[in-house]
Amino acid sequence: MLTSQLAHQIVEQTMLRLQRNINIMDTNGMILASGEKDRVEQIHEGAAFVAKTGEPLAITNKNKHRWPGSRPGLNLPIRFQNQVVGIIGITGNPNELKEFANLVQLTTEMMVHQSIITSKSEWKKKMKERIFEELISSQPVTPSLLERLSLLGFQTIGPFFMAVADITSSSQEDLADALEQHCGSNSVLSGYSLINQFFILASGITEDEWTKKVTSFQEMLLHRHIVVRMGIGRSADTLEQLPYTYRTARHALQFSDAQKHIIHFHEVELLSLLKTIDSVEAEYFYQRLLGGLSPKLLETLKAYLKFDQQLAACSEHLQIHRHTLTYRLNQIADITGYHPGRFQDAIALQTALWIRS
Repeated sequence: MLTSQLAHQIVEQTMLRLQRNINIMDTNGMILASGEKDRVEQIHEGAAFVAKTGEPLAITNKNKHRWPGSRPGLNLPIRFQNQVVGIIGITGNPNELKEFANLVQLTTEMMVHQSIITSKSEWKKKMKERIFEELISSQPVTPSLLERLSLLGFQTIGPFFMAVADITSSSQEDLADALEQHCGSNSVLSGYSLINQFFILASGITEDEWTKKVTSFQEMLLHRHIVVRMGIGRSADTLEQLPYTYRTARHALQFSDAQKHIIHFHEVELLSLLKTIDSVEAEYFYQRLLGGLSPKLLETLKAYLKFDQQLAACSEHLQIHRHTLTYRLNQIADITGYHPGRFQDAIALQTALWIRS
């Protein structure tokens, strides 16, 4: 918790102000840093006593024989969250040191506190990024991964929502800080998946709440004069679907108008499909659009598009009444969210049929 590097920083900064020798010891009494370089890595028995008792210790010429490796001065515990994490020693006459010793102790504890908090924050950020890399790697979700997600307070039951943002290097630090403050939720993973690409993965919220969160996040960034483009991927029901969700978020950025700030994948799905088509991408598209249709409705859709959306020709081919055909087309629209009678919707449905043809 108290590193040698931090100990050296404390010694240097404190000695500049006090003009007295300073020692920093760990809880075993070993000197980590000192103005007297030859004492580094020696054992300070007085410091070991302070670590054990948690009480300050004044060492004088009269009692220094009781503390091998010690010299006259004051030795004070350095606490973090009520736990002794180290000892600071100020060399000199204890009576002369008392008037400013408490201030030195407080300042040292503040430096240690800031360093530990920063280290924990950096560790947490790196942990989130490593976990995210595992989640989008298409590798099986392991018990170890689930445990680490749980430690971060991330809910592992879907739905899951994801966005990625393209940013410039100059706004990276501002963006990270802004996101941490704005999200204010444990069930959010955020960090950098690429050098200039920031990710946000959320769970434990509804789709409406996610939409509002993304919009408010974008507004907050613009208020801070941080301009980013954000791609919103398809939601995922399970952790195993996150690799696909990540691809859709990236494709939303890749295949959209550069002037748009928030781009949902469904806005560029057809273009993405045509430019990046592979078996996995195509299968997701097909299943999402047509996976819920019965064989009868699939046959109806194929015929309707084959006969150029002509009700009369299609109903005659299928040997059904026009009202029956209209009813089936409405069923298709209800199930898929795409109506075969609308031009843009028909393109999407036809593309899905082509994938399986």
